[in-house]
Amino acid sequence: MIKSKYVVNALAFATVGCAIEVHSYLGPGLLESVYHACLIEELRVKGYYVQSKLLVPIFYKGTRIESPLILDLLIENSLVVELKSVEQVHSVHKAQLLSYLRLAQKPKGLLINFNVEKLVSGVTHIVSESFATLDS
Repeated sequence: MIKSKYVVNALAFATVGCAIEVHSYLGPGLLESVYHACLIEELRVKGYYVQSKLLVPIFYKGTRIESPLILDLLIENSLVVELKSVEQVHSVHKAQLLSYLRLAQKPKGLLINFNVEKLVSGVTHIVSESFATLDS
């Protein structure tokens, strides 16, 4: 896992750039699964290690739960990306990503909603408590 805030932020910046490329090419209004597949391709072409639909085990009070957490994307084992294609992002979506970061023990996440006119308005950066422990 990446140990520097600078590197994690640079990875997030590059990921947003790849998402903008996908959105510019496809436009809004498609299913999340289409953006998911295209963003994976864009990130891999750029040389990033991407895991898709990654199963993360959940432990509740010391007991492993049968139903694992499923991350949309994990990039370079450090950045969690949650994809949406919805009319409006709600606070529960942001809370969901924050919970994912905590449970997966990752420092930063991106919530990307592709169903917007300009993708930059559909991107939310969220950091977990572990982000503060990274080197500058």
